[in-house]
Amino acid sequence: MKVQTSLSAPPAETLLRLPAVVARVGLKKSAIYEMFNRNPPEFPRPMRLSRRAVCWPASKIDQWIAERIQAAEQS
Repeated sequence: MKVQTSLSAPPAETLLRLPAVVARVGLKKSAIYEMFNRNPPEFPRPMRLSRRAVCWPASKIDQWIAERIQAAEQS
């Protein structure tokens, strides 16, 4: 009996626009922009999609959420 191993590609990264980020993290647009403009940034910086559009990789937002949860649990 032959066993086939399928090589599957890693799941594609999801890109989130600002309304999705706002809904996911529970912060307002102004708070998100203020946090990533601080030095050092306290929120992931967006990546540019086009001249007038930016987005955030979902993995970066998920990582930020996990770090916030971990920090809250250690307090």
